[in-house]
Amino acid sequence: MAQRAKKVFLGGNAEIGSSKSELRDFSQPWLDLNDKQILVTGGTGSFGNHFVKTVLSQYKPKRLIIYSRDELKQYEMQQRFPHEQHPCMRFFIGDVRDRDRLDLAMSNVDYVVHAAALKQVPAAEYNPFECIRTNVLGAENIVYAALRSNVKKVIALSTDKAANPVNLYGASKLASDKIFVAANNLAGAEGTRFAVVRYGNVFGSRGSVVPFFKKLAESGAHELPITDARMTRFWITLTQGVNLVLSSMEMAKGGEIFVPKIPSTTITGLATLLGPDLPQKIVGIRPGEKLHETMIPADDAHCTLELHDRFVILASFAEALRDAYINRGAKPVPEGFAYSSDTNPERLDARGLQQLLAQAYA
Repeated sequence: MAQRAKKVFLGGNAEIGSSKSELRDFSQPWLDLNDKQILVTGGTGSFGNHFVKTVLSQYKPKRLIIYSRDELKQYEMQQRFPHEQHPCMRFFIGDVRDRDRLDLAMSNVDYVVHAAALKQVPAAEYNPFECIRTNVLGAENIVYAALRSNVKKVIALSTDKAANPVNLYGASKLASDKIFVAANNLAGAEGTRFAVVRYGNVFGSRGSVVPFFKKLAESGAHELPITDARMTRFWITLTQGVNLVLSSMEMAKGGEIFVPKIPSTTITGLATLLGPDLPQKIVGIRPGEKLHETMIPADDAHCTLELHDRFVILASFAEALRDAYINRGAKPVPEGFAYSSDTNPERLDARGLQQLLAQAYA
C-alpha cells in the first residue's frame, strides 16, 4: 500500500519556528570542567563525538577519556581529535561488561557520562542476553566502579523507550535507570551522585531514521517505507542532547531523571520533508515498536516537577529534593499528567523540520 506524500502542516499547537522550543537549547550554566577528568562510555558514537567537540571548545579538561570497545572507531576519533592539538584526550579499549577494566579507566575521574548501550530494538529482541549484559549488568558495573573511584557525578543516558516499555531494549534501559537512581542510596550523603537524562530520537544521528530516508531519497529510491502513518516520535538534536547532559550534570543532586521539553512529529511528516516527491509505502510496525513514545508515564506524575525547559522525575526516596527544585522555580505537574509524542503540544511543521535538518547537518 502506497500513499502520495503531501506537503502538509504536521499538527499541534506550536511551530518550532515561532515557539519557545526554538530557543530551548538547554545551555543553562554548565558544570566547570576546567582541569577536571571526564570519562565517556560509548564515547565513539554520535553523542560522544559531539560531546567531546563541545567540551573541548568550552573547557580545558585535565583528561577527557573515551571508553569503548571498537578500536576502529577509536582510531578514527583520534584523527578528528589529534593528541598534538588536544593532549587531554585519552582512549581506553574496554567493555562496560568488564568491571575490572572500568576500575582502571575511572581512576581519579571526576565525572562520568554513560552513553554505552545496545540500542537497536530488533537486535535486542533477537539477542536478549547480550542486551541485558550490556545495558543492565553494564550499568551495575558503572555504579560499582564509580563508587570505588569516588567519582563526583555520573550522568546516564536513557531513552523514551524506557517509559512503559514494550520491547527488551526499553525494558533494559528502564532497569538501568532504576539502577542509577537507586545507586544514590549506596553512595551515602557525601558520595557519588547518580542521575539520568531521558530523551527521544536524535535527529540525524547514525541510528535514526533520518539518514536512512536521506540515503534512499538521494539514491533514487521509488518510495519510502513507513511503518505506520499514525506513528509519532520525539526529536532532539545532538547539540541539544549534549547541552542537556552538561546542564543536568550541573543541576543534579542525585536520583533525578531529567526529561527535556522537545517537539514531536509524525513519521509521515518526516518522510515528506526528506522525500517530497516519493510515495510512502506502509510496511508495518517492526517487532517491539510503539505507535507513540512516552517519556513520562501518568504513574510518575506525582513525583514529577516542571522547569521552564525540562521535567524532573524525582525518586521516591528523594522527596527532600522537591523543595530545592521548587525554590528554583519548579512546579508540580497536574495529577494524571503524561508526556507522550502523540499528545505533545509542541509539534513540528515543515518549517520546523527544515530547521532541525539544517542543524543536524550543519
